[in-house]
Amino acid sequence: MRLYSILPFIAASFSCGTLAEDHAPGISPDAALARLKAGNARFVAGELSHPNQGPARRTKLSEGQRPFAIILGCSDSRTPPEVIFDQGLGDLFVVRSAGNVVDDVALGSIEYAVEHLGSSLIVVLGHENCGAVKATVDGGDLPGHLPAIAKAIRPAVKASAHHPGDPLDNAVLENARLEAQRVATSKPILQKLVEEGKVRVVAARYDLNTGRVVFLAPRKD
Repeated sequence: MRLYSILPFIAASFSCGTLAEDHAPGISPDAALARLKAGNARFVAGELSHPNQGPARRTKLSEGQRPFAIILGCSDSRTPPEVIFDQGLGDLFVVRSAGNVVDDVALGSIEYAVEHLGSSLIVVLGHENCGAVKATVDGGDLPGHLPAIAKAIRPAVKASAHHPGDPLDNAVLENARLEAQRVATSKPILQKLVEEGKVRVVAARYDLNTGRVVFLAPRKD
């Protein structure tokens, strides 16, 4: 779909009032989180149910979507959210970038999902041995547009520099927490919905070896 074909729809959505006023809640954040945890447990155990992937679901979704959660994840090919959470068509609204970094386009995409699709949970999903984070930890010159990614991740590397343990994994964890914090405090839309308890933002780390997703406690500033 070309961008200009959806612009009238987006413009109409914004003209109907402020986004916070238009919020249409789906399931609760706690219920959404429980659903993700159950799906990941099935994935880890090798007992996938592959829900919502048949022709009937595909046909139903042609009428509209109501994803219950938003996943801001890394572009790494080993970390597809629908697979590691054992979800199907229309279940997750997925935004991906190298190093699961947040920019204005990602924030706008998330805002759209919470406001107009009813998603109540936002998960910022980092992962073991992230290449983008490793490149930032290692330092040195990077070609092309890669420095923009490193610049976004560098605050996490700096904040975790004196933590005990593995520097790379510490930076992965801190990066997920920092990006989750940025999402949760994004004004004027997301911060308001988070403060009202309508939306929850959590950070998480995916283990490439076990397949397990661990949800992280928020940063302590």
